[in-house]
Amino acid sequence: MDVTYTPIGHVRSPHDSPADVTRENARETTGEIVLEDAYEAGLEGLEEFSHVVVFTHLDEVEEHRLTSRPPHATDLEVGVFATRSPHRPNPIAQTVLEVRGLEGTTLTVRGLDLLDGTPVLDLKPYVPAVDDDELSIGWLES
Repeated sequence: MDVTYTPIGHVRSPHDSPADVTRENARETTGEIVLEDAYEAGLEGLEEFSHVVVFTHLDEVEEHRLTSRPPHATDLEVGVFATRSPHRPNPIAQTVLEVRGLEGTTLTVRGLDLLDGTPVLDLKPYVPAVDDDELSIGWLES
């Protein structure tokens, strides 16, 4: 079974390569999520939320791996599905960004860890009561 997605927009970011993105600078990086005009009505009400979950296709990822060494835990190797590594069988990323403004089809965001031009697949409001209920962070707790 083939699954096909059509991007609804793209990212405008100061990050041009993965080396530009660090955990430290991503927290403060502002940028934009720009949707195609056909999706403007779908943004109605999103500016009332403090954060948005953005799903993207990591179009620059060329290979996948089934295990990964998290950058902050160099002595640990875990399965890729237990990490946020971009090197996945389906290079789909999920990131939570602070909503700073909305004008037309352009959503201004903060906390951007995506490269300029990254295709956007979907947006959803971040809802702490749903998304954080009895949170556990697995191997990261140790």
